[in-house]
Amino acid sequence: MMMKRMGSWMLLALLTLVGEWYGRCYGCLEEERIGLLEIQSSIDPDGVSLRDWVDGSNCCEWHRIECDNTTRRVIQLSLRGSRDESLGDWVLNASLFQPFKELQSLELEGNGLVGCLENEGFEVLSSKLRKLDLSYNGFNNDKSILSCFNGNLSTLKSLDLSENGLTAGSGGGSCYLGLKVLSSRLKKLENLLLSWNHCNDSIFPSLTGFSSLKSLDLSYNELTGSGLKVLSSRLKKLENLHLRRNQYNDSIFPSLTGFSSLKSLDLSNNQLTGSINSFEIISSHLGKLENLDLSYNIFNDSILSHPSGLSSLKSLNLSGNMLLGSTAVNGSRKLDFLQSLCSLPSLKTLSLKDTNLSQGTLFNSSTLEELHLDNTSLPINFLQNIGALPALKVLSVGECDLHGTLPAQGWCELKNLKQLHLSRNNLGGSLPDCLGNMSSLQLLDVSENQFTGNIAFGPLTNLISLEFLSLSNNLFEVPISIKPFMNHSSLKFFSSENNKLVTEPAAFDNLIPKFQLVFFRLSSSPTSEALNVIPDFLYYQLDLRALDLSHNNITGMFPSWLLKNNTRLEQLYLSDNSFIGALQLQDHLHPNMTNLDISNNNMNGQIPKDICLIFPNLHTLRMAKNGFTGCIPSCLGNISSLSFLDLSNNQLSTVKLEQLTTIWVLKLSNNNLGGKIPTSVFNSSRLNFLYLNGNNFWGQISDFPLYRWNVWNVLDLSNNQFSGMLPRSFVNFSILGVIDLSGNHFKGPIPRDFCKFDQLEYLDLSENNLSGYIPSCFSPPQITHVHLSKNRLSGPLTYAFFNSSYLVTMDLRENSFTGSIPNWIGNLSSLSVLLLRANHFDGELPIQLCLLEQLSILDVSHNQLSGPLPSCLGNLTFKKSDKKAILEVAYGFISESIEKAYYEIMGPPLVDSVDNLRNFFLFNFTEEVTEFTTKNMYYGYKGKVLNYMFGIDLSNNNFIGAIPPEFGNLSKILSVNLSHNNLTGSIPATFSNLMHIESLDLSYNNLNGAIPPQFTEVTTLEVFSVAHNNLSGKTPERIYQFGTFDESCYEGNPFLCGPPLPNNCSEKAVVSQPVPNDEQGDDGFIDMEFFYISFGVCYTVVVMTIAAVLYINPYWRRRWLYFIEDCIDTCYYFVVASFRKFSNFRR
Repeated sequence: MMMKRMGSWMLLALLTLVGEWYGRCYGCLEEERIGLLEIQSSIDPDGVSLRDWVDGSNCCEWHRIECDNTTRRVIQLSLRGSRDESLGDWVLNASLFQPFKELQSLELEGNGLVGCLENEGFEVLSSKLRKLDLSYNGFNNDKSILSCFNGNLSTLKSLDLSENGLTAGSGGGSCYLGLKVLSSRLKKLENLLLSWNHCNDSIFPSLTGFSSLKSLDLSYNELTGSGLKVLSSRLKKLENLHLRRNQYNDSIFPSLTGFSSLKSLDLSNNQLTGSINSFEIISSHLGKLENLDLSYNIFNDSILSHPSGLSSLKSLNLSGNMLLGSTAVNGSRKLDFLQSLCSLPSLKTLSLKDTNLSQGTLFNSSTLEELHLDNTSLPINFLQNIGALPALKVLSVGECDLHGTLPAQGWCELKNLKQLHLSRNNLGGSLPDCLGNMSSLQLLDVSENQFTGNIAFGPLTNLISLEFLSLSNNLFEVPISIKPFMNHSSLKFFSSENNKLVTEPAAFDNLIPKFQLVFFRLSSSPTSEALNVIPDFLYYQLDLRALDLSHNNITGMFPSWLLKNNTRLEQLYLSDNSFIGALQLQDHLHPNMTNLDISNNNMNGQIPKDICLIFPNLHTLRMAKNGFTGCIPSCLGNISSLSFLDLSNNQLSTVKLEQLTTIWVLKLSNNNLGGKIPTSVFNSSRLNFLYLNGNNFWGQISDFPLYRWNVWNVLDLSNNQFSGMLPRSFVNFSILGVIDLSGNHFKGPIPRDFCKFDQLEYLDLSENNLSGYIPSCFSPPQITHVHLSKNRLSGPLTYAFFNSSYLVTMDLRENSFTGSIPNWIGNLSSLSVLLLRANHFDGELPIQLCLLEQLSILDVSHNQLSGPLPSCLGNLTFKKSDKKAILEVAYGFISESIEKAYYEIMGPPLVDSVDNLRNFFLFNFTEEVTEFTTKNMYYGYKGKVLNYMFGIDLSNNNFIGAIPPEFGNLSKILSVNLSHNNLTGSIPATFSNLMHIESLDLSYNNLNGAIPPQFTEVTTLEVFSVAHNNLSGKTPERIYQFGTFDESCYEGNPFLCGPPLPNNCSEKAVVSQPVPNDEQGDDGFIDMEFFYISFGVCYTVVVMTIAAVLYINPYWRRRWLYFIEDCIDTCYYFVVASFRKFSNFRR
């Protein structure tokens, strides 16, 4: 009998093993596999989102699928954002999911769902369904909700209707009835999410029927609290209530008293002040509360004046409030905020981030395990007292503006500490030795400080429990071999960016590390010695998911061995090095690789044609700034996951991309590409950024196959050979923010349809053949930069740009605009760069320019402007502005598996730590370039240099009058050009206050007087000219910069003397002589009394003789009278004509 029993057990075990083997061999059930393929063909026919759902493979291993380990049936199905947007709204046939009899969780988030077919709602789903996610869809009214919930779903425990546009109320389009009916059909529902909708307080009566509800999320709605009380009497089982970011004030607190079972309450991001003893109400009625989030309200320190009663509270978040650290209570007693926390005996997690906390004494607590004080102002000496928290496991004090060095006592006594965040402070010196005593430390983040020292000789070598270490952006000396951590067997994440890399003796090169890293980043600082070689220890790393060796000047061929050794590698960043030769890839499939960046190296040859086979699931491919030639592999267009492709700044000559249905950013700038643009470029419904500039493409934009789903944000076709008229169809792309069509052959007027660009921020149509007026309606409200230079545009400005209050750059140079500069230009409060050079503007320079507080570059040269210079221009402050240049924008990527690995090792990720795992690269929307004449040359300013450029060019006009002495107040200006005008008077001595000026040109005017000798105090001048004026006196002393100026700087001033001019200054020439006074001296050679008498006698004789002759001879008398009459007429007309000319000149 015993043997039979044993045999039966053995047979049963064998059958179990066979069954398990059978299940594992054949994967999921056939009917479920077929069902999944039907779903794929229905929602993702192109295989973009569900690309690994391939017939013939084990569907239990497909992405988004989870099967039961025993039955191999599908139990979880995630279709988040899987449906092609171009398919439009989705009316669901829920019978698609009928094959999945064991389905417990179904996620349909973000698929354009607006309802279900009749009698094909969710009631046909598995009776075991527990979780249903319908968030980010279109269930925004009763009809759409009820169409999918015709029957009972008695087993459903969790329903997510977030981000559906719900407007629960009595008006049209509401979902009041739909939710009420749902409450009667989902009797066992425990978790309901309605966040990110438009619900107001009228929603509360429709929720009273969910009697089994334990968790309710109404965050991010429009609730005020007036109807919340009705829920407290009906939802007796409610344990979690989330009301984040609504419109609540303190009146909500009395409405909470009925929720006696509540364990978690989130009232963050509202308008609570605590004016009615709010904390006392919470503590006296919500005794079971364990988690309380009151962050980002308007509470002050008095909030904890009555903290007793919350004996169960484990987590308290008061971040983002107006906490100082102490406050007066009852007019006299001073409350220490931190000490008041002693009354919370069970508290384990405390967050006081983003407050004004600057004082207070740390309380003694044997239970507190997590303390978050990021972005507060506590002094560094508080670390010396933090030993009063012996149970502390997590301490985060990032971005607290901590200065000095870390103390050597107090905080080092935290023996249980596992995570320490000190990032983004101003801490310096070396890490204290006592840090090595924290033997339990698993995560250490000291990035973005000023720490120094060689880490090989510091306390980090003793922290063998470390799993995460970030040293980035300090002044550390980091050994290339990473020798100090060879025995840290738990180390998984290591980041050292912008530190000084140091070499070690060759003996350390072959050390075999005990760790297997998941994430590794190592780069040198710009001022230190570069890495040059790949560290040897990487030859022993076999489990890397992300590797970043950018900015190291590493030489040699592309390290394909890294890919061979790390088959799970997902992100490889090798940009800004000196790799050479062709890109040689080994024949190993790398399906996990998503991000590959080898830009800015010296690689050449053709891009391998099999790159798509080796990396079939690429998300980002960046190969810019190399020397790649030949054809762009057509297969790149077939990579369904490819979103970011940057092949710019190479020598590629042919583009034959095929599908490109998922591309988001496409950069093919500055290659040798030509012909018409391939139509495949326009296939993607996700294409936001298209850069084809700097090539030889030709044709007309009207020939482009533009589709309704194109959602461009940036379109850069500059510096090509496009022609024809500007298309009116652009206005169909409502979110188009950047248009650059400069450097082509477009002609005709700017279409009036351009006035419809509401989101336009950047427009560059310069260097074309455009003509006509700028439409007066063209005034995009969001526009910041406009370049229309070097066209044939004409007419007055009228009201173009009148409402563009965000305009930073207006570049209208080298056109044929006429009329005066409009006075409304003073309304452009953000205007920083105004370039009107080489047009036909006339009239006076409007004083409204003085209202432009941001103005830093003004060029109105080569026009017909007249009148005096406005003295108020001297009040311009020339502030540094980051808006002048469109800077590169940092984008960061982190894969799900890396984040998951972090979560598995370190627990729930903190935001700061996760950011350290992201790979940020700089991505230009477009680069702003401003051309301005200075130092007698035409310069193009861009990037950070443009932000610091300040200059005025008023040359080649008809300005008159004196130079206002107020111009000497422009102390930050770098360039002033007032040449080729009709300015008079002397050079203001205040110009010596221009202590940063590099170029000053006052030539070709009518200036007189002496050159102020104080000019020699300006030591920054590089270009100086006062040539061709009426200056006199001595040239400035030839010291400092003035010793470098030659004769041409002073020529054309005949009364000017001294070096470098050839004429020397004599004493008589230098000093002006006084005019002699005849009454004070009688030593002249003429007797003035005799002169007066003789002159009177002679004058009388001549007059009498002429009268006698005219009297005697009638002929001569007539001739004399005619002569006198002609003289009178001539003088009359001369006076009248001169008076009119003078009047016109005055106007």
